[in-house]
Amino acid sequence: MAIKMVWIEEGCILCHACDSECPDVFAVGDESCRIKGAVREDAVEDENRESRSPLKAELRASLEAGITAAASACPVEVIKYE
Repeated sequence: MAIKMVWIEEGCILCHACDSECPDVFAVGDESCRIKGAVREDAVEDENRESRSPLKAELRASLEAGITAAASACPVEVIKYE
């Protein structure tokens, strides 16, 4: 089953584990990791913490392995998905 949504909870330490594991989805900013707008239905680049915009349907299956790898590599466990 493909991941429909991914977001970043508070507490990101800018370690770059996420963008190293899955650069198609994650970008590290000045204060937190962000979910790239190119993979989200709303096309907004932010933590997706509040809006919880779904991933584009056509990308969900292909991004699943990278998202789960990034979440596993995150030392503070702030990458959440469903």
